[in-house]
Amino acid sequence: MKTQSYLKILQKGFISSELEFEKALIIERKLRLLIKENPELNESRNQLRTIIKECEKLNWDKNSIISEEKIEESDFAEFIAEKERKFLAKRKEIIKSKLTELGINQQDLGLILGHSKSYISELINGINPFNIKDLIIIHNLFNIKLESLIPTTIPQKESSRIKSSILKINKTKLKVSNFNL
Repeated sequence: MKTQSYLKILQKGFISSELEFEKALIIERKLRLLIKENPELNESRNQLRTIIKECEKLNWDKNSIISEEKIEESDFAEFIAEKERKFLAKRKEIIKSKLTELGINQQDLGLILGHSKSYISELINGINPFNIKDLIIIHNLFNIKLESLIPTTIPQKESSRIKSSILKINKTKLKVSNFNL
């Protein structure tokens, strides 16, 4: 469950999958809220909104032929994006709780991690992904379980490939059920 940085979408200038589309919708909503604290994000939000509208026009226009398969893909992408959103919201809650408990703020955390206050805000709010080094520092600093900081869900495509490989290996100690969403 890797968070796609909205900056990559802005650099590409288009959305290339239903999952990326659903994640872009969530990020756009978060950016709308963050603009109050960080007005410099307004231009990025407007660019992202334009890309989202183009994607909708291209794929979901009233004149488009929308197959049952496309609807299923969209529903699944929405499910995955929502699952990720909930994970990120829970992680944010855990980190903010630890900040409060220790009497430090986001700016202090930014100083520790070597990031600006606005970038820390983007990281904590799930707009941009934390790098693994930052999450390990937070884990050690705040004594937060890594499972609460790092998503452990395996993407569906990879999960299917792993299941297939496990079945080919045919060892009873390897469990296919461990690779479900």
